[in-house]
Amino acid sequence: MILRCDWVTGADKLYQDYHDREWGTPTHDDRKLFEFLVLEGFQAGLSWWIILKKRQNFRAAFDGFDPRRIAEYSGEKVDELLLNPGIIRNRRKIEAAIHNAQVFQRLQQEFGSFDAYLWGFVSGETRHNGWKSMNEIPARTPESDALSKDLGNRGFKFVGSTICYAFMQAVGLVNDHVLDCFRYQELVAMTPRV
Repeated sequence: MILRCDWVTGADKLYQDYHDREWGTPTHDDRKLFEFLVLEGFQAGLSWWIILKKRQNFRAAFDGFDPRRIAEYSGEKVDELLLNPGIIRNRRKIEAAIHNAQVFQRLQQEFGSFDAYLWGFVSGETRHNGWKSMNEIPARTPESDALSKDLGNRGFKFVGSTICYAFMQAVGLVNDHVLDCFRYQELVAMTPRV
């Protein structure tokens, strides 16, 4: 029997696959990082399960999360998105995604990539936390506070510390799989030894 984190126990295949293949995997592709940042913003006040079920629709509606294209969206495009039943139709979140795409590109220019900027918050290496139960996992950390503050200072929207920590978990800056979950050791093995 494969042991997984409690939050995926009894879940359907889509959620289980997300846990088994994506959540916590170190991610270094800027477009993928942008996708997760946008989706975590859309998740605010909702469950990740809702976002995950709509992710393919989001990808289609938001041009594969290409920040260059999203940064140029017009008011007409916002209106079109607000009529799309396949995504979360929240004007503030849609407008934040467009605004964040513009800020994201400026940050890429400054640091060479969003990846280089982001991974600096954990000194370039996944932090393996080693929790025994899901109850131990915090909703935010000093690192997510720092990331949230810096992103906010640069003009990003929907980047509170809790959102940032969920983002950090999703893209592998932290390994918050519990110790007895099979993914915990898989992710530890992915971390280069120095």
